[in-house]
Amino acid sequence: MRKILVIGAGKSTAVLIKYLQNKSTSENLHITVGDISIENAQTLAGGHTNTFAVKLDVFDNTSREDAIKNSDIVVSMLPARFHIEVAKDCLKFEKSMVTASYISDEMQELHEDVKEKGLIFMNEIGVDPGIDHMSAMQVIDRIRNQGGKIILFESFTGGLVAPESDTNLWNYKFTWNPRNVVVAGQGSAAEFLQEGTYKYIPYHKLFRRTEFLEVDEYGRFEAYANRNSLKYQSIYGLDDILTLYRGTIRRVGFSKAWNIFVQLGMTADDYTLTNSEHMSYRDFTNSFLAYSPTDSVELKLRHYLKIDQDDIIWDKLLELDIFNTNKKIGIPNATPAQALQKILMDKWSLDNGDKDMIVMYHKFGYEINGERKQIDATMVSIGEDQKYTAMAKTVGLPVAMATLRILNNEIKTTGVQIPIQKEIYTPILKELEDYGIEFKEKECEYLGYNPDGAIG
Repeated sequence: MRKILVIGAGKSTAVLIKYLQNKSTSENLHITVGDISIENAQTLAGGHTNTFAVKLDVFDNTSREDAIKNSDIVVSMLPARFHIEVAKDCLKFEKSMVTASYISDEMQELHEDVKEKGLIFMNEIGVDPGIDHMSAMQVIDRIRNQGGKIILFESFTGGLVAPESDTNLWNYKFTWNPRNVVVAGQGSAAEFLQEGTYKYIPYHKLFRRTEFLEVDEYGRFEAYANRNSLKYQSIYGLDDILTLYRGTIRRVGFSKAWNIFVQLGMTADDYTLTNSEHMSYRDFTNSFLAYSPTDSVELKLRHYLKIDQDDIIWDKLLELDIFNTNKKIGIPNATPAQALQKILMDKWSLDNGDKDMIVMYHKFGYEINGERKQIDATMVSIGEDQKYTAMAKTVGLPVAMATLRILNNEIKTTGVQIPIQKEIYTPILKELEDYGIEFKEKECEYLGYNPDGAIG
């Protein structure tokens, strides 16, 4: 039997394992799920005949090396910073590997060695990054093959709550790592191209500069800029492009309300709060406001940020219980971001019956035969339940499909890479359609980057 080792039994692994199990008889697969928690690994293995669970600590050299050495291909579903430990062993024992994470500098440095040994280290093949690369390159290559020149590319992705589970004023619940939501956009200014000009949005302005999007059957959304939209400019072959913008999707109104936390300083993650363990939610909120011997915390916040009492933003803040005197942060030496995350998780965690939703939206502007045209492509995926979520589907399925194709020698390009080659994206996008992950395209009037789509 052909042996696939999957390291990491996190949220996105369930659909990946199910896919491989369904193929295990016809493809002669033996699947091993390794995790630091044997219970988590056993839960995913589910007693399936061709699937086995093992305890695997990525920092235990012996168990890690033995597991990798005895496999034919390795899938790392670990946190991104741990992939390099797996990659070094894969190189040592000459095994190809697959991850859904961004290529780190350390991983990229292995490229020539990986290529020399005829191996494939496939990265960035989840949803974003992953499905975004493949769906974008499919259209970009098609336009080029028709003689067109790409002059605009905008790409947006959001992990959201499905409409039937949208039950709060923020129209949002955590469908992935809450920490990433709280600290999103920090570290550097958002950088993008607009009509041939480099543009920058500093963090404190990020959530007041949004673009509006309409998705058929799902209504209106907004998107704020990712930190570096130019990362893939050369990789996609877009060196002469005029507009290049990548962003994160939310429901309209989210960003304006989230900006309250940014302006208060609640998303800061570079210092700790004294006595945070015993701090109430109200104490936490008050700690960012000026002292007053007479004014309430509510009044101080409204005056400081000029929020009218009948403003929907005020209702959103009240909904989060940030003025509650009884609820405690309960985290020793918490940063403001950690404290805020605790408050948000009380209200934004998915309930048992909730479903999540992935929304992806691409805009392609191009010139052909002297005319400027535009194609808009959208994809919406709704989760089944808490285990087989849309996030798990859109991350796990591309990873599993790529793994099997590498094993079957259908993907031949060696080295450290991402899925932008036709031999990768054509069959995988086609198979994803069988699982309801499909893009709808429509021809639009070319408008260029629309500055009127920005707020403020």
